[in-house]
Amino acid sequence: MTEVDPLPPLREVIANHGLSAKKSFGQNFLLDLNLTRKIARSVPNLEASTVIEIGPGPGGLTRALLMEGAKHVIAIEKDDRCAPVLEEIAAAFPDRLTWQNADAMDIDYNALAGGSGRPVHICANLPYNVGTALLVKWLGGEVWPPFYDSLTLMFQKEVAERITAGAGNKAYGRLAILAGWRAQARKLFDLPARAFTPPPKVNSSVVQIIPRTPVLDHLRAKDLERLSEAVFGQRRKMLRASLKQLNIKDTAFLAELGIAATARPEELDIVEICRLARAIGAMKR
Repeated sequence: MTEVDPLPPLREVIANHGLSAKKSFGQNFLLDLNLTRKIARSVPNLEASTVIEIGPGPGGLTRALLMEGAKHVIAIEKDDRCAPVLEEIAAAFPDRLTWQNADAMDIDYNALAGGSGRPVHICANLPYNVGTALLVKWLGGEVWPPFYDSLTLMFQKEVAERITAGAGNKAYGRLAILAGWRAQARKLFDLPARAFTPPPKVNSSVVQIIPRTPVLDHLRAKDLERLSEAVFGQRRKMLRASLKQLNIKDTAFLAELGIAATARPEELDIVEICRLARAIGAMKR
């Protein structure tokens, strides 16, 4: 289902409400409704779902999600200047948009998503200043599967490459490990800097992440996060050196895992990193 947009053009909305992108909120507005609708159409099963959007700003992606048929959109916006805009969108699409003036990092997403009985997807042009932190929050935690059925998120292109990279790639690291352990991450498409107002200094990419069965069971998320942060923080060091950050000086146990102490973390695939994190977690306990 595709609906006609009943609202004024986004540039007019911004002018009418005196909105301007604030660096303190990590804002870069995407005003091209063709692009926002392309993002919205990437959300699986959109017409039967609740979509959580972070940082709607003047509402370009919000409108696109609603026009493309989202059953219900829940928007989280920290910038209270956007309240009148979101109220106008809510009035134009009755009973299909609710929103909160809140910091996305403080939200209890399990509580927010519960009770609808519908699939839940997160779709957002994430503010640059909190995008990575939010992703780690959504990928972390010991409960799996998570509250969402998919994440469709826009990041700086460099961050998107770090999320989707494979072993041996120079972008391969902590984010790729956290995403790859129990989800499938892929880049959908790129967007040039000129598509945004104001244009950022870098291009952006839309990434989609679908939860799946973990590639290794009996592994705690915090053990994997701790290991990946330690070893990829010094990615050029051999494991026998980087593991000292975790107070592990005797690396003889690596041979039992089939991992060389002289290996560098970027040489290990996700399964090997997960096995290492599980073993270290067990040792620590």
